[in-house]
Amino acid sequence: MNKVLRVYKLDVGYRKNVVSGITMEVMPGEIVALIGPNGAGKSTILNTITRQLEKLSGNIYIKEKEDKLVNGEELSTVMSMVTTKRITPQLMSAREVVATGRYPYTGRLGILSPKDWEKVDQSIALVDAKEFAENDFGKLSDGQRQRIMLARAICQEPEIMILDEPTSFLDIQFKVDILSIIKRMAKRENIAVVLSMHDLEFVEALADKVVAINDGRVVAVGAPEEIVTGETIEEIYHMEKGCGKTLIDGLRGYSDALFQLINR
Repeated sequence: MNKVLRVYKLDVGYRKNVVSGITMEVMPGEIVALIGPNGAGKSTILNTITRQLEKLSGNIYIKEKEDKLVNGEELSTVMSMVTTKRITPQLMSAREVVATGRYPYTGRLGILSPKDWEKVDQSIALVDAKEFAENDFGKLSDGQRQRIMLARAICQEPEIMILDEPTSFLDIQFKVDILSIIKRMAKRENIAVVLSMHDLEFVEALADKVVAINDGRVVAVGAPEEIVTGETIEEIYHMEKGCGKTLIDGLRGYSDALFQLINR
């Protein structure tokens, strides 16, 4: 199976390095979680992959094609992104917001065909948002908005989805719901997912691979059970020896329950 995203010795930052030497590969249907403390550079990495920031050095390959050879139009049909930024479209229904995900396919006039609207409604159904699809987007709850933004990203029919803290501002039930949708979407639609996460208790339940970041470098890359350990957590978050194991032991039972919920 071909890699859909490959990053090799990538340096990212705002004029100066924030994180150096990032190397990772993502396969279709694979979920890769970036973990690390606030300010470690997780969002900077994602913003560089999606071209919101210019890379400092290194290489990014989209479907084995060097990113500089992928034009913006092509990228918009291969990759979509969901961020924590709260957008406030004026006088648009949730369904209309989802429909903007079809713009890469509509040409200059931006007119959606019946097939486009069919894809819009399929995406809304996939995130269980039909109940409020015609509601004013500006009046939705945070959890409902996040579902709609996920639907918008799915509507682009991407092969790669980038998610920056997709469960920020959400309570526990909405977090479980959103992560369950992400897992289902990745596996059913064979979409590669790269996301940043703060909630360690969700990492093992969701991710196939974890990239741990701190102090300007990638500390470790591997399966969740290899990375979410006491020693690694102590290194990433600069905890005293023994504290990481205590934390992970405390989260383990919780993670097992979340695994059942997210993979239901």
